Amino acid sequence: MATERLNSILSHLTPTKSGLSAITQKDPDDVVITLAIRTPLAKGFKGGFKDTQLDYLVYTLLKKVIQKSNIDPQMVEDICLGNVNDGKAAYTIRAAALAAGFPNTSAASSVNRFCSSGLKATQDIANQISLGNIECGIAIGGEMMSAGGDRLAKPFHEEILKNQEAADCMQPMGQTSENVGKDFDISREAQDRFAAESYQRAERAQKAGWFDDEIVPITTMVKDPKSGEEKQVTLTKDEGPRWGTTYESLSKVRPAFPDYGDRSTGGNSSQVTDGAAAVLLMKRSTALKMNQPILAKYVGATVTGLAPRIMGIGPSLAIPKLLGKYNLSLNDIDIIELNEAFASMAVYCLNTLGIDHSKMNVRGGAIALGHPLGATGTRQICTGLSECRRQKKKILLTSMCIGTGQGMAGLFVNEVL
Repeated sequence: MATERLNSILSHLTPTKSGLSAITQKDPDDVVITLAIRTPLAKGFKGGFKDTQLDYLVYTLLKKVIQKSNIDPQMVEDICLGNVNDGKAAYTIRAAALAAGFPNTSAASSVNRFCSSGLKATQDIANQISLGNIECGIAIGGEMMSAGGDRLAKPFHEEILKNQEAADCMQPMGQTSENVGKDFDISREAQDRFAAESYQRAERAQKAGWFDDEIVPITTMVKDPKSGEEKQVTLTKDEGPRWGTTYESLSKVRPAFPDYGDRSTGGNSSQVTDGAAAVLLMKRSTALKMNQPILAKYVGATVTGLAPRIMGIGPSLAIPKLLGKYNLSLNDIDIIELNEAFASMAVYCLNTLGIDHSKMNVRGGAIALGHPLGATGTRQICTGLSECRRQKKKILLTSMCIGTGQGMAGLFVNEVL
């Protein structure tokens, strides 16, 4: 501790470091992650969480955070839930936290920036720690897509609709995927081949047990749709991966959005999924004081905007923006978790940025695993850091596109080598 404090003082007296040397240096005031866990991801409407409510899933995962970390709940000053579909998420997180064992002095809030909500929650907690407002907090992302979607019930006001880009914010996500496919000539074949690779990687990872250290078992109730009988089940594995999926099998799937195009299908788009993921963050000095294991350092995150009709290519703008802030290049990144909302946008970002596919979505992505909207940002952190530990790699980059035309990216340094 004394050595780190001395290094911190010396860093202010010497020329500023840049690039990898800057982000990998350790300081008592760093924001660090001491736990990153998630639920299994279940198929929407027919999977293991189809009869589970958001409040119960969040409550159960928060209890797991306390159990796995052995942290004194009194030390947690704020909890932020990233969620998209539930307008009462702020009530949910507060009540769930209290029931899970956190005292009434632990505050709670919810945040919604569509598919980046989990990363946004992480950023919000990290920023509070960085500014000295709190020393310890939890970011959690959760989504029960079985409960329904987030489509607008009615159009915007007519004055707003006079602006074309404002009107484009109403385009269904499938339409934006077809826009990307057509505008940038991402063929159906390219999309299906990418999707097949995602499924095959997820199958390989699942068979090898690579997900085991990031997933915590969740016990819940499931109702038989025919008899109405309820039974208790314990979910331990992701339900999305379809073993044996090939390009040939995917090429036979019908287009999912025929009104807009013929390239995006149920086989090369992200799955409708229920799930949650949580990240425990605190100041490095606090982690050392509380004997918490430091898994990783949170470096930073950024967001950008773009035309809503091609929202999928958001990561191609957010990633260079984030790397530029830290004087890094993609060559400096070891592992990349890029959300596969649709194969169209994933292929575009992969090719446009020149990403080495061997280090992107090593365990498969949302096409194979699923995309519980509010949870994806924190789920990527759990999966990415686990993969960094497995490969003994350091630098993790996460990114996702965001409905209405945005992109977000986050940067982390794995410290378990």
